[in-house]
Amino acid sequence: MELLVQMWCPFEDSPMDRALYLWGCARAGCQGGDGTVRAWRGLRYNEKYAIKLELKLAKQREREQQKADALAEEAKKKAAGKINPFSMKNSTSAPNPFGLGAQLFGDVSPSSGQGGSATTAGAAKVDDDEEFSSDDDDDSASEKSLVTAMASTSISDSESPWKAAPSYPALYLSTVSEYISAPPKFKLPPGTQIIDPSEEDGKAGGKDVAWASEGYENSLDVDQVFDKFSKRVESEPEQCVRYELKGAPLPFSSDATFKRLFPDPKQEPLPVTKPAFKVVQPQKRVYDPSSIPACPSCGSPRVFECQLMPNVINVLSISPGGEKLTDEQRRKAVEKVLKKGDKDARGSMEWGTCMIFSCEKDCCLDANKKESKEAWREEYVLVQWDV
Repeated sequence: MELLVQMWCPFEDSPMDRALYLWGCARAGCQGGDGTVRAWRGLRYNEKYAIKLELKLAKQREREQQKADALAEEAKKKAAGKINPFSMKNSTSAPNPFGLGAQLFGDVSPSSGQGGSATTAGAAKVDDDEEFSSDDDDDSASEKSLVTAMASTSISDSESPWKAAPSYPALYLSTVSEYISAPPKFKLPPGTQIIDPSEEDGKAGGKDVAWASEGYENSLDVDQVFDKFSKRVESEPEQCVRYELKGAPLPFSSDATFKRLFPDPKQEPLPVTKPAFKVVQPQKRVYDPSSIPACPSCGSPRVFECQLMPNVINVLSISPGGEKLTDEQRRKAVEKVLKKGDKDARGSMEWGTCMIFSCEKDCCLDANKKESKEAWREEYVLVQWDV
């Protein structure tokens, strides 16, 4: 199997380094079979990032607590401002209107709240600046150590085992947000007139036109799912991977996989009696991931993470070599294909899209179901074939 795509896709607020590896087989005999495309999830605990993440979460909790305390203090002040000064119930707690002690002796209690809030805001800003500066310092230190290690390392091409291994040059993909542009509006050139054929020859000709259009509509057999997929691909023809964690996949065609992920909706029973006559609106199909098997490690449900788009086949296709075959070799190759087929021949993959479903909790458990710092887990893949 060949490596199709390798993605660095760690979860947010997770201390685990996470990578997704998608493998596929290009053998002619494997096309259309189970296990042709497989996916693995690799996890490794990042201790350095875990410490930074814990500090970040602690500061975030502290800021949220300060914000909640400030809101409670503000609500308390608003409630105190609504007290009736002439009420007998509050006479004991009401301040002396003729007392000037606070002004004469410099009581700063009224302004202490504002000073405290300003100090809190300033401290929060300082904490943010310190956090960003510490991240920059750590990144610069890591870059310096990496440059030093690379400068002191010498690799001989003759001694390296990687030179003898088959490989492809890396292709780096850029990520953009999915944007579906509105379909262009059809504009008629100036001076164009629209003529209705039913009115051109009178009412007699209208029947023929209606019959012709009805026959055309009945003979039109278009896969609406594939049509939607094609229009989406037209907006980004160079797209290789569609990533939407916990989102909904984009089906390729209305095959068994589509019916499994988008089952038939439950229709209301159609009444046949006149008193209960009503119009039943057709229900739309909705994505339902309940048919996807749960994670075998932790038992959590799997969610949609990404899918391979058809352009991956074009990007990874192998161009034919410059070796020329003799007439005898070409004749034998054709006879082999016509008689029994060359199942081991490596050609182009024939799938329309491959959907990958991964563990929702991104579990990292060992064989004893205990937390581990490193793990490899195979995830679930559904393939829609281009038939």
